[in-house]
Amino acid sequence: MLVPIEWLKDYTEVNVTTEEFCEKMIMSGSNVESVKLFGEGIENVVVGKVIKKEKHPDADKLSVCMVDVGEDEPLQIVCGAANVAEGINVAVARDNSRIPGPLHGQTQNEGATRIKKGKIRGVLSFGMICSAQELGFDDKVIPVAHKDGIWILPEGLSPGADIKEAMELVSAAVDFEITPNRSDCLSMIGMARESAATLASKLHYPEIKISAASDKEAKDYIDISINDPALCKRYAAKIVTDIRIQQSPWWLQKRLMYAGMRPINNIVDITNFVMLEYGQPIHAFDIRQIEGKKIVVETASKGEKFFTLDGSERILDETMLMIKDGMKNVAVAGVMGGLDSEIKDDTKTILVESANFDPESIRRTSKKLGLRTEASSRFEKKVDPALCIICAERVCSLIEMLGAGNVVKGEVDVYPSPESPKKIDVRPARINHVLGVEIAAEEMAEMFEALEMKVEREGEILRVMPPSVRRDLDSEVDFTEEAARMYGYDRLPVTIPRGNSEAALSREENLRKLTRDTLCALGANEIQTYSFVSPKSIDHIGIEEDSWERNFVHLKNPLGEENSVMRTILTPGMLEVMGRNWSRKAEALKCFEIGSTFGKDLIHEETLPQEQDALCIGLYGEGYDFFTLKGMVTEMLNVLKIKDPEFEAENGYRVYHPGRCARISYKGEELGIMGEIHPDVAELMGIGQRCHVAEFMFDKVMKNASTEVYYSPLPKYPAVARDIALLIKEDIPAGSVEKVIREAGGSILESVKLFDVYRGKQVDNGMKSAAFALTYRHPEKTLTDEEVTKIHEKVLAALKEKFDAVLRDV
Repeated sequence: MLVPIEWLKDYTEVNVTTEEFCEKMIMSGSNVESVKLFGEGIENVVVGKVIKKEKHPDADKLSVCMVDVGEDEPLQIVCGAANVAEGINVAVARDNSRIPGPLHGQTQNEGATRIKKGKIRGVLSFGMICSAQELGFDDKVIPVAHKDGIWILPEGLSPGADIKEAMELVSAAVDFEITPNRSDCLSMIGMARESAATLASKLHYPEIKISAASDKEAKDYIDISINDPALCKRYAAKIVTDIRIQQSPWWLQKRLMYAGMRPINNIVDITNFVMLEYGQPIHAFDIRQIEGKKIVVETASKGEKFFTLDGSERILDETMLMIKDGMKNVAVAGVMGGLDSEIKDDTKTILVESANFDPESIRRTSKKLGLRTEASSRFEKKVDPALCIICAERVCSLIEMLGAGNVVKGEVDVYPSPESPKKIDVRPARINHVLGVEIAAEEMAEMFEALEMKVEREGEILRVMPPSVRRDLDSEVDFTEEAARMYGYDRLPVTIPRGNSEAALSREENLRKLTRDTLCALGANEIQTYSFVSPKSIDHIGIEEDSWERNFVHLKNPLGEENSVMRTILTPGMLEVMGRNWSRKAEALKCFEIGSTFGKDLIHEETLPQEQDALCIGLYGEGYDFFTLKGMVTEMLNVLKIKDPEFEAENGYRVYHPGRCARISYKGEELGIMGEIHPDVAELMGIGQRCHVAEFMFDKVMKNASTEVYYSPLPKYPAVARDIALLIKEDIPAGSVEKVIREAGGSILESVKLFDVYRGKQVDNGMKSAAFALTYRHPEKTLTDEEVTKIHEKVLAALKEKFDAVLRDV
């Protein structure tokens, strides 16, 4: 928010230097971003009056002007501006003068430019007639009337007068950073309120006077209805007739220019002036464009088209609030007016709109249309509905003051649900405790009253009613901040935070750390891959078209097709890393990744995407095979206290080699999948040898895992070991056999390990030999041979019954 100091002084006394003002405002909570100085770098530039203009003898676009600069003889100056004319006042840079801005045709200027007399196309020029930009004004604030030529000064100035004094150019504007909760500070009066409280001066509101000599009333011109009161709290309108469109006086133009806004004409300038003054956006409609003498506030229809003031066609939807007349849309509520309703040179009667709109609605509409304006930026941050009538009347008062029109009596004001003042109980003792200071209750009350709050003392409580413009004050803690900044942040004591809290990792963080440490101890390196991937990454690994792995979350604004969706599994990224390492002659690789995967909720599509943790392990190299990977998986799960996971053969998942793939589950819940990558997939990913990958749904792993450590004493009694070699059918998984052995072995079967699988001579086709090592031990006694044999035979009988398994003669 640019705050010109000269304009600020219209409302409060600023009796300190600009530097001191900035320091004090910072310490009272108003952050200063920068200070813009006007009038600097201008030397020997005076007011001149063009008394004669002739065509240049050797250039069609140049003029030779005789300019009165208050001396005995006028100066001859060659000028190329199209708007130079006899009788106008101009800014003249005399010989050996200096100007701060870039010369015509230049985009920027480093430092000041020195102006010297010289010949232009053979004609001697004793200076230069300046544009506003050449005198240091930004192009975006130069008045429309002369933004493409020289600066035409107001009448009544004395030729030869110093331009800085005649136009009162020397001033400063402070650029404040306004936080979203302080919408009241997006106005000159709001910043004047802050300044008055900080500098202990009084705040003066502008005087509003309206004669309203017309016999008609505003209700004779317009009828207003609000069909969406949740989106429009209040809509007020006043009518002004006999409009005279002309340029605004210099005092008004200068305030707008120093505040960063371009002057256009008197009516538009007044509405912009009041918006900057009070923070309430104002719009003026040419009443000829309002059909049926009716204003209707309601949402648009989906697919409607509408041309805004900037000439752009906008496609509307049913969430966008519109201002309509009896037949059509005339404005996007709170954002921008329509092209046909703008003020024109022949406009005679206007409707002054002062309304209050829902912040969320305005923010949503502005974002959808890609259209952010001074009005929308204020409505987005909440504007006080009480300002509507005040600001409409202020506009009309200024129109009458400038002789730009006649105000019609009364107004049409639709306010379905007026707001009531709120009172908040504040405890001075609590505020002092939080701030670590001792501010007397009376002094604290004075601080609040300086900010235009009404304060009532009830015992140890201050009952405070903030002004309606302070939308940010809702609870006691908000007043703690007010007291702190009015007391002065620089006066608050510096203390060290006290407390006995200590940082600790969550259960999930501990499990991730334990998993990382375990896999690193097993010789694997951790990797990280991008969450944004190409949808083709799934095609490369053979995933079916209707698989859940293709349930991508698509990015609205991706950097490219290769980063257009969010990954659903980690395997493609792991294979890409393995392929890259193989291409760079890495003979062996063992790595893992713990990362997030994303997917849509197919049942409730309106909900946010689901984010889940996944774990992927990959390896290739000499000596690495399926059992190497299984050993890593088993050890990792064992460390996580997931004992005896089940491995079930999987032949239908095309990412992996059929017959060399297994799904991993625990207590009936699937945890993941592992196996040798299909040769076609490995070749496509650029991996020139057999490789193996395992991927886990790590959320499920963590759900079943534990970090608890249990003590188990060393066994006191000896174990009895029995090895068996079983002939079973080829399609019977070893894991199923092991499960039956454990169930039949009971509590004294301490462990079962598969140590050999044999196919070949002495084994019939369609059969295989699976050798297991069984260990029996009783925790409280030494087992006899008879006891072991009894249990062992029970195991063999169960295997015979379940799988028709028989012992193989070795």
